[in-house]
Amino acid sequence: MAEPQTSTDRSATLLSAQNLEVSYGATQVLWGVTFSVARGKITCIIGANGAGKTTALNTVAGVLRAKRGQLLLNGDDITAISTRGRVKRHISLVPEGRQLWPGMSVEENLLMGCFLPQFRQRSQAGLARVYELFPRLKERRHQMAGTLSGGEQQMCAIGRGLMAEPQLLMLDEPSLGLAPKLVDEIFEFIVNIAQQGVTILLVGQNVNYTLQISHYGYVMETGRITLEGPTEMLMNNEFVRHAYLGVAEGPQTKEPQTKEPL
Repeated sequence: MAEPQTSTDRSATLLSAQNLEVSYGATQVLWGVTFSVARGKITCIIGANGAGKTTALNTVAGVLRAKRGQLLLNGDDITAISTRGRVKRHISLVPEGRQLWPGMSVEENLLMGCFLPQFRQRSQAGLARVYELFPRLKERRHQMAGTLSGGEQQMCAIGRGLMAEPQLLMLDEPSLGLAPKLVDEIFEFIVNIAQQGVTILLVGQNVNYTLQISHYGYVMETGRITLEGPTEMLMNNEFVRHAYLGVAEGPQTKEPQTKEPL
């Protein structure tokens, strides 16, 4: 059970997921998952394929419904709110695999990120912000998205997510399938976005990079959070080093979980 929050904790916490249980039909995927995302920070979830990381992001976005548990945004219960309602509250998900419309131009794809009226009226300001962050997209704004390189497609997907003016931007495997040089670029962009005041929840295949740029992390195994702490602690944890960072030395032991604030 999650510990009671003080007023200071509430002001520092943008999102709180408490005891989430999620199923696909008869198959349960998340089991009592509890995590929080600190305002203005990068929080990550790491774990093996199939651990439930994408399910956790989709549940926060409202794509999936929790059968038990609670989601709080700024202290308000959003558990029963629709996906559209969560977008209105400035929650944005950049899904795994980019999921662009290949037969539409870069700019048309970006504009799909501000389809709600409250964002559409500020679409030109949104485009200017995205083009400033990703100058390459401005150069290719009339090009079909399906003809972009993998890295450019990922930039376009992130840019589309930013068009909804997110206070919480969730990124699911943003470096998947990219060459090492492009991975460097994408993670630099993520840090830049965070420095502009956007809170980020990141699921990353590249665990080393993910932990390096994040402030706090959670390890998920078979639908449960098994370890959490500041990312510096996780990077020095023997279990994490062996299981996710490719370090073969030392015993596979887990440190006690920490609940210390960031």
